[in-house]
Amino acid sequence: MDLACNLPLNNLSFGQTSFALIKNLYEKGFKAKIFPIGGSIDLSSQKVDQNLAAWIKNSIDGATSNFSRKEKIFKLWHINGSLESFAEQQVLFSFYELDSPTSVELNIVKNNHKVIFSSKYTCDIFKSLGCNNIEYIPLFFDSNNFTVKDKKYNSDDRVVFNLVGKLEKRKNHKKVIQSWLKKYGNNPKYFLQCSVFNPFLKQEDQNALINSILEGNRYFNISFLSHMQANETYNDYLNSANIILGMSGGEGWGLPEFHSLALGKHAVMLDAHSYKDWANNNNSVMVSPSEKIEAYDGMFFSKGSPFNQGNIFSFKEEAFIAGCEEAVKRYESNKINTAGLELQKKYTIDNTVSQILKLME
Repeated sequence: MDLACNLPLNNLSFGQTSFALIKNLYEKGFKAKIFPIGGSIDLSSQKVDQNLAAWIKNSIDGATSNFSRKEKIFKLWHINGSLESFAEQQVLFSFYELDSPTSVELNIVKNNHKVIFSSKYTCDIFKSLGCNNIEYIPLFFDSNNFTVKDKKYNSDDRVVFNLVGKLEKRKNHKKVIQSWLKKYGNNPKYFLQCSVFNPFLKQEDQNALINSILEGNRYFNISFLSHMQANETYNDYLNSANIILGMSGGEGWGLPEFHSLALGKHAVMLDAHSYKDWANNNNSVMVSPSEKIEAYDGMFFSKGSPFNQGNIFSFKEEAFIAGCEEAVKRYESNKINTAGLELQKKYTIDNTVSQILKLME
């Protein structure tokens, strides 16, 4: 079976997901016609053997000479940019993080043959606004890049928290960091590692944001890590913590938080949006959201734009800290989050790909 694909192949989250999907097609013996979004590919973060690299090259080189618009095409991309299609029928896999789709976004979704979201919360929003072509398909544990490492990272018994995701308002980074520091700052028993590098920000702007969060104070038990190019390095980072903090105000899935749980890390998770699809009271300490706030930040979300309008979830500081305290107790009781490890078995790439292929039939 041939499968036509229009997707990014880069080292960002969309590209990581796309690569895992096409690698699974390759392993299943599929032929593909690949139209890479952006024109170029960057697989430097991945482990790619020569046979797979040749298959990808051939799939790209042969796409334009063999493709017919009568075929269905699978696209993985933002809603913005998905009215465009190589085919008359396009199956779009996209990710939406807010709660108020605009008329432009709704029109784009309705003009695709099928639209897949990996968040039931998002599916319900679009269905409630008249989109009848919506499908829920979960994402997956990337076993090619992420594995449990039996390794001691620190010589002492500190409790290490991880914070992940591109530095921005939507992910509630400022509130999480300031709340955590108010409770644990300069306490040698606890450490906060922040992998919040944002490739869409200039380094000086990123530094300014971090300095504003710290408000001129100095703490020896918090670190801000630079960009990690290779998945192998990022896997090491996720393994180095004991507790993951997943308090983002809006996510289409939450890959780093999900993988942390699946690697057996304890978690403090906001009980909202896509997190609710895979995090629960059994595998995480769930923190109830307290309200919704506008997502606009003047950088990635601008009020009045035809895209990305609406609100994100927020939380009370005391509820978050209570969640951290409970997660520490869970960690001290059992170093490994065994319920989190079960996510590896429940959410597999074979399951995700098989559901996509059904929609492509």
